[in-house]
Amino acid sequence: MTIRGYFSNLDIGWANAAAALGVAVASFIAIHGAVHLVRRRLDKLDDARAHKPIVEVLRHTLARTSNLAILATALLIGASVLDLPPPWNQRIGHLWFITLGAQLAVYLHHAIAVTARRYFRVHGKGREDEQVTVAHTLVIWALQWSVWTVFLLAMLANLGINVTTFVASLGIGGVAVALAVQNILGDLFASLAIATDKPFEVGDAISVPEFFGTIEHVGLKTTRIRALSGEQIVIANAELLRKTVHNFKRQHTRRVQYTLRVNPATPADVAAQVPERLSAIIAAKEKVQPDHVNLTTMDQNYLEYDIVYNLSDVDYGLFLRTQQAVLLETMQMLRELGISTAPRAQELRLQQGAASDTGARRPDGRGAPQARPAH
Repeated sequence: MTIRGYFSNLDIGWANAAAALGVAVASFIAIHGAVHLVRRRLDKLDDARAHKPIVEVLRHTLARTSNLAILATALLIGASVLDLPPPWNQRIGHLWFITLGAQLAVYLHHAIAVTARRYFRVHGKGREDEQVTVAHTLVIWALQWSVWTVFLLAMLANLGINVTTFVASLGIGGVAVALAVQNILGDLFASLAIATDKPFEVGDAISVPEFFGTIEHVGLKTTRIRALSGEQIVIANAELLRKTVHNFKRQHTRRVQYTLRVNPATPADVAAQVPERLSAIIAAKEKVQPDHVNLTTMDQNYLEYDIVYNLSDVDYGLFLRTQQAVLLETMQMLRELGISTAPRAQELRLQQGAASDTGARRPDGRGAPQARPAH
């Protein structure tokens, strides 16, 4: 059918056309004015209310309202007052879906960007680095393309096109691609997990069962770590997340626990003085809070004291200096109390077995040999 054929069955009078045009103009003014009024009200809110999540999303989303979409909506409202034949009613319905669906997709497109950036900014404590920025961009990009893909499929379905086969083909193709690049996708999603969950960040000192080092860079596929011995370790993100990671940068206090063993022959009254004097030695140190010093074990080999204190500063050098000072003063205290840290002396006694009572003895004192019975 030609274009003239599409319009030949339309019977629109000048009065109906004028009424439709008037409704369209009024609709355009009303919609445009309503959007402008809402945007002005949102811009006039105070800082406390303006930074609320819903207000921030609405303000940035309404700013993307298309004048072309408002014009198309107004024309469709005007066309709805016309007495159109059946084929045109269906076409107007398709235009309604395309116009409103496209504007809704635009709204969702920008709402996703604003919401995701706000979430990452709040949970990232305002800190941004290259890895975080790339990961956030990938998340936003994936969500936005999902919105447009759904809109495209819905529009094709509304126009009467069967999209079932197309969707099935996309699903099969997606599974095939995922199986082909599953390792790369695993590392990519691990990178996104690191960026959002933040088990560690660039500059953190971490320890895993195989090595200890400082995070230098977290990429889309691998993480680079500078080991204590100087070399750089490159490990896949997914492999790193499967390990138990100890993050020392987020350590707020350091708990120190060790034992002291002394000779079990130490008198009880002398052994009772050790906890008090050792607690005083520990408490005198800077940034140290004693926890306890107690005699916990007593057996035939040693007496054992359990000592625990906490450092308010996690600096490893401070820990080494403090522990060294405590141990040296402990040695001096034990010398003053006359306590030895040597274990109980071990004695080995050898005793010759007694001769049989029934056996005869020789004149020289040795037992007489016994005859074996004959068989």
